[in-house]
Amino acid sequence: MNNDTFHNASRMDENERRSGQQPANRMLGRVIACNGAHATIAAETEPGSTDVSQLWSVGRLISIEMGTSRVTALVFAMRTGEDYWAADRPNRLLIDVELVGEVYRTEDGSERFSTGISRYPYLGAVAHRIRTSDLAKIYDSGKRDACVIGKLTQDDTIDAAISIPQMLAKHFAVVGSTGVGKSTAVSLLLNKAIETDPKLRVLILDPHNEFAAAFPDHSVVIDTDTLDLPFWLMRLEEFAEVIFRGRKPVPEEMDFLRDLVPEAKKAFRGTEGSAVRRTADKSAITPDTPVPYRIADLLALIDERIGRLEGRGEKPALRTLKGRILSAINDTRYNFMFSSNTINDNILETVAHIFRIPGEGKPISVFQLSGIPSEVVNSVVSVLCRMSFELAVLARGSLHMLVVCEEAHRYVPADPERGFFPTRQSIAQIAKEGRKYGISLGVISQRPSELDQTILSQCSTLFAMRLSNEIDQKIILSAVPNASTSTTSFLSSIGNGEAIAFGEAVNVPMRMRFDRVVTAKLPKASGITSHVNHETPDTVDLNSIVTRMRATAKPVITGFQQSVEAAFSDQPEPTPPSRATDEIDSWKRELGAPASEGYEPYRPDMLPGRAPPAPTTNASADPTSGAVNELRKAGFQMQAQNGPPPGETRPSLRESLLKKPLGSLYRKD
Repeated sequence: MNNDTFHNASRMDENERRSGQQPANRMLGRVIACNGAHATIAAETEPGSTDVSQLWSVGRLISIEMGTSRVTALVFAMRTGEDYWAADRPNRLLIDVELVGEVYRTEDGSERFSTGISRYPYLGAVAHRIRTSDLAKIYDSGKRDACVIGKLTQDDTIDAAISIPQMLAKHFAVVGSTGVGKSTAVSLLLNKAIETDPKLRVLILDPHNEFAAAFPDHSVVIDTDTLDLPFWLMRLEEFAEVIFRGRKPVPEEMDFLRDLVPEAKKAFRGTEGSAVRRTADKSAITPDTPVPYRIADLLALIDERIGRLEGRGEKPALRTLKGRILSAINDTRYNFMFSSNTINDNILETVAHIFRIPGEGKPISVFQLSGIPSEVVNSVVSVLCRMSFELAVLARGSLHMLVVCEEAHRYVPADPERGFFPTRQSIAQIAKEGRKYGISLGVISQRPSELDQTILSQCSTLFAMRLSNEIDQKIILSAVPNASTSTTSFLSSIGNGEAIAFGEAVNVPMRMRFDRVVTAKLPKASGITSHVNHETPDTVDLNSIVTRMRATAKPVITGFQQSVEAAFSDQPEPTPPSRATDEIDSWKRELGAPASEGYEPYRPDMLPGRAPPAPTTNASADPTSGAVNELRKAGFQMQAQNGPPPGETRPSLRESLLKKPLGSLYRKD
């Protein structure tokens, strides 16, 4: 809305106000008390009439006439002079208002709004309904980059506009109870943001898989099926979060990782090209350096440390660490970080895909976290937030980043003892230093009281939707500098799609209603309605559900398995074993990877000392099955007669003593 529109609206409103019928309708009451922030207005109704009382409403703005200026005030409480309502005589109304600002006339004759008040209302000053032109002046930012996101609740003819650059420069937050429309409001804000800033790249951390439907034309969806997030991109603490499954790491095992991971990176560097070696040689390799390495090399280094004669006290911890690593890489849920594709140096492809560089017309990346195991979600979020900040810093202003954290109280909880420290550190770094380098943070939460208050206070623009919890309301009051108790007192009663906007992106706190989003672009969880009419509890395949639950559809080392099958296939001429074949054999022995699809089912003869079952298959149908069973039977008999096979050592004296009961080690009198 330009200045001509303001002047036309002002003149029209003044003409309406100065008509013969307007003064009585516009006058609401008179000021009877005032202090530096609040005032009390008294009004009186006609006997048996409620016309005047219908003009008052909590949350509405009014004007107090001061001659050359008009003071703007917000109604936050109403009551009568008595404890009852009289129907046969006049009723006295008492209205408490908060002073918001002042509309004053400049030297050139135009009118402007200021949040400061040069002259406070005097006793007896007339309070009246606010003019439409005054409302437009109050909520007009006066900037060309303002974007309309809705309408004012008080007057739906006036646009609710915010400054997108101001909102992104110092972060923003959207808070509200479940079901009030937070996700819809965020999708509307993000669409306005990418329209305003062509350099902006948005990364949405989506734990409920609902934002993919909101940006069908401007986003790519990243999940565990389409993601290769190499484990070597993680820092030591992030990698330990994966290995220890979200539990507190053992200090002794962490020391081993701190020593052996750089050695594994150096071992892999010798097999890569000269470009990778030159890049890695520029600085010392640490456990946090994003240099590729193989888990096989790390396991080999652990085995080498175990095989040493000295340091026998370290061996139990080393064996435990090895077991943790094997358990992690053998879990199919972690395939996105431990697959064969993650061994290569594909950091350029990973960064380009996740952070949309160059973007190809889709600047939004929706990272779906629901398929990632809950115990490693914090580690993945830490990697993404840390890489976002580093990318924005190294881009030197050529790239603007926005990281949107849905359910942010999961990653940065108010309790410092909860959560994952590297994740908290990465998000806090964006909140505190991001504006210097062009990276912004968007926080979405339904429980502001459970969110780290340092993070929330760094969000200079806040959209507060309906909050029923009184503690959450107090958190909003303490987090926003220009919020007041009167402004947040009706947060528990505003409707769906409504919000009160505070902060840098608006001139004054603004109660507004977001624009409606077309149904086709509403955020919704993926798969909610896709199978509603196809399957019922009577026809659902429970076996497939249990298979997915156990994650045993495919072994984790699919690449190694294919290599093993190719190596053991019938060849015309035997070839000498290579280093790759040795590594495959080692992996097969360590992980017990089967040669066929899926895992080998459990049998009682797998236990030590059990004899193998008699062959049940027809030898004529499979000429090799009889030979295989005879060899297996002969192997069990040989092991029972001659002890452990070559390559395995007998238990040491120390291990034998440890297995004995404690009472057998001393003489009983």
